[in-house]
Amino acid sequence: MSSLADKRILLGISGGIAAYKSADLVRRLKEHGAEVRVVMTAGAREFVQPLTYQALSGNPVHTDLLDPAAEAAMGHIELAKWAHLILIAPASAQVLAKLATGMADDLLSTLCLASEARLALAPAMNQAMWRHPATAANVQTLRERGAFIWGPAAGSQACGDVGPGRMLEPDTLVAEAQSLFAPRQSLAGRKVAITAGPTREALDPVRFLSNHSSGKMGFALAAAAQRAGAEVTLIAGPVNLPTPSGVKRVDVTGALEMRDAAERAADLCDIFIGAAAVADFRPAKFAEQKIKKREDNNEETVALVKNPDIVAGIAARTERRPFTVGFAAETEKVLEHARGKLTRKKLDMIVANDVSVADGGFDSDRNAVTVIDAAGSEMLPSALKTELAEQLIARIATRALAP
Repeated sequence: MSSLADKRILLGISGGIAAYKSADLVRRLKEHGAEVRVVMTAGAREFVQPLTYQALSGNPVHTDLLDPAAEAAMGHIELAKWAHLILIAPASAQVLAKLATGMADDLLSTLCLASEARLALAPAMNQAMWRHPATAANVQTLRERGAFIWGPAAGSQACGDVGPGRMLEPDTLVAEAQSLFAPRQSLAGRKVAITAGPTREALDPVRFLSNHSSGKMGFALAAAAQRAGAEVTLIAGPVNLPTPSGVKRVDVTGALEMRDAAERAADLCDIFIGAAAVADFRPAKFAEQKIKKREDNNEETVALVKNPDIVAGIAARTERRPFTVGFAAETEKVLEHARGKLTRKKLDMIVANDVSVADGGFDSDRNAVTVIDAAGSEMLPSALKTELAEQLIARIATRALAP
């Protein structure tokens, strides 16, 4: 079965003679099982009529940002949420410039800003336009933001010039899209253990100390590692999240229980990722009965003892030591504190993030992180945690399996 089966692809078509190739592209994407919807710019409609793409895709073609019928139900937002992939082919120099600067003055550019789907661009333009420094800067900006740039090819052009600027052929673009959704097997045959979520440290039968960790990042990492071919053990604190498909889950509550499960998993794994937010302290004594509020006392003192540092314990092993990755959730001096932990705990890699920001941190679906190891650091900009997990697993696999 094609990796494009049941994938929802929003095909953007901008102005250029290469728009005629996009008709064949729609047909080929559908042959591979994808559902395709088409958005055309005003320039594209000067080259090919929308009816062509409607007949090939089996769906109405979208052309106007402020279409009264569609916008009564916020149609452009629905389209943005619908897509798994936005593929713009051909992508003109104008479209590249718009997207690089964040313009949203027509339906296609607005969709790209409003969507969290992957974005792929198949440039098509005159060779001099492609070589212009402004276009090169725009392409670089888009790459840095995570857009995929497919092409262009070189050859003779409609204007008579010869050089780079031809849109890739439809079958090549389909292959690129397939590889984008193909299961990544960078960890095939490897065993990965991941801790996720918070721990709860009981004060009495009804109260506990904990934190705001949702476990979303750790669960996303487990799913990404499984897709990469790894045999994954997920050691989860108390969270309300479904177990990723194909992942072995071990539920724990307190830090000591998590440590014991982590040590057992570390005996067998190649890579250990400590993504859990383990409580630093636990009550020195558990009250067998509920602690009662005393009317004559406005203060209550609870003695705390330090919990074990699970990831540091794994990294300190002299035998059966896996490649060890830690997380640093900080609210200030994020990189400074993370680098200190990397050295102090003798980790192979650490992932640092600022949990104080509004659009990130514990309970958000998004995050922005910096990956730090002995070779340096790399910032991964804000993205859905599921997308960040894919990026992190790819980097962990590269480092952990390096000769």
